[in-house]
Amino acid sequence: MSVKKFQKVLVANRGEIAVRIMQGLKEMGIGTVAVYSDVDRTALHVLTADEAVFIGAAPASESYLVVDKILTAARQTGADAIHPGYGFLSENGAFAEAVENAGLVFIGPTAESMAIMGDKLSSRRKMRASGVPVVPGTDEAVREPEEAIRIAEEIGYPVMLKATAGGGGKGMRVVNESSEMASSLRQTMGEAGASFGNDAIFVEKFITNPKHIEVQVLGDGKGTAIHLFERECSVQRRHQKVIEECPSPSLTEELRAKICAAAVQTAESINYRGAGTVEFILAPDGEFYFLEMNTRLQVEHPVTEMVTGTDLVRAMVKIAQGEGICYSQDELEMRGWAMEFRLYAEDAGKNFAPSIGRILALTVPQGLGVRLDSGIYEGFDVPIHYDPMLAKLIVWAENRELCIARAKRVLEEMVLHGPVHNLPFHRWALDQESFVDGTYTTNFVAEQFDGATYLPELDEGQTQALIAAVSLFEATRRTQKPDCPRQESNVSGWRLNARRTMTNNK
Repeated sequence: MSVKKFQKVLVANRGEIAVRIMQGLKEMGIGTVAVYSDVDRTALHVLTADEAVFIGAAPASESYLVVDKILTAARQTGADAIHPGYGFLSENGAFAEAVENAGLVFIGPTAESMAIMGDKLSSRRKMRASGVPVVPGTDEAVREPEEAIRIAEEIGYPVMLKATAGGGGKGMRVVNESSEMASSLRQTMGEAGASFGNDAIFVEKFITNPKHIEVQVLGDGKGTAIHLFERECSVQRRHQKVIEECPSPSLTEELRAKICAAAVQTAESINYRGAGTVEFILAPDGEFYFLEMNTRLQVEHPVTEMVTGTDLVRAMVKIAQGEGICYSQDELEMRGWAMEFRLYAEDAGKNFAPSIGRILALTVPQGLGVRLDSGIYEGFDVPIHYDPMLAKLIVWAENRELCIARAKRVLEEMVLHGPVHNLPFHRWALDQESFVDGTYTTNFVAEQFDGATYLPELDEGQTQALIAAVSLFEATRRTQKPDCPRQESNVSGWRLNARRTMTNNK
């Protein structure tokens, strides 16, 4: 593949990941193009880009998921390539193929790699053939309860029913005994069909109290790959990650070497191109099993960047330009510890239900080892149409103990008022013994978190101060010019002299 320097790249995404990618492109001297829906006209990714193209109504099915509109925007602006970010079309092989057929470069893996890894059954078969350990289970779809029961009895209960095309925590259900199988299979197939347009289900052994370990890889598309070590992603709600850290507190050096080697083997077996993540389940007995491969940039990639001193967006662009992998395995090493806290517009006290509203006040913590990847600003209205992630707070320190201490400090200093959010949840998590000692598992939230009691009570004086601050913000906003979304508010630095746990529109 010859080297072709990009002059302009369209980012087919929104929110914090679109902003992050554009920042990396600008540092490389590459022009940036945003696409946006009607509710994102003043979104931060639009304000960040050199150019922006309107592509449709708020529902993603009418804008961010419409391939023809994105390709038209790329042609209109003269873009050389398209970066998909994560979510939306990032793991859609047909989109990657359409980009290449249009004479553009897709900054990511090939459609073939996506097809192999996008279907959990084909990926299981491929990994088994490549010698990578997989969770015991079936490599074929199961449709009848009797067949599912037979398989479950062979591998032993509990088992997990999983959608072959699943993702995002959907299309998954644990079955503990045969009497639950028929209804569980029916419900899982229905959810999979509604979410992915494919109701195929398979059965695998459910590993009790596991750790979720993933390995960042880079591949050149020609059979060579490297790893950038692992991340621990066991703090989850509804199978979705909430807190990630690098390195994992659970791995010995020997186990780290084995699991990273398995990840490289996975990537090389499919001639993987670009950045990807190989995910594993780590059982309590120390055995690990291939779970899936995410053929895109991961939400939690910043912790890897902080610890290894790398730029994964830059690495993806260089590979797509034909320059190959810009790091060698020997030069990569881990320095210190990093944690990422996903900031969602959601109410942890109400089973993490999503929230919407205007960002009334936002104060970003500063200091050594602090990074915020954000898609919001004061005055921005959080829409209901997309994933509720607002930003990601990433903290680095010399070791894990200092990293936790620094994270506590920045989580206390950060002010975010507007939609209900999960900052209080992160503060709660850092106080739990199993998190502090690193023994937490994927059951951490389910077993230890009580949404009804985790918030401290605000006294009457604090409540009145909060009401006054919101009133001041609204009064100030009414005096501002209507088309100046980045005009600063007089209350941007306000905060209570206590834990900031309440928002205005619960």
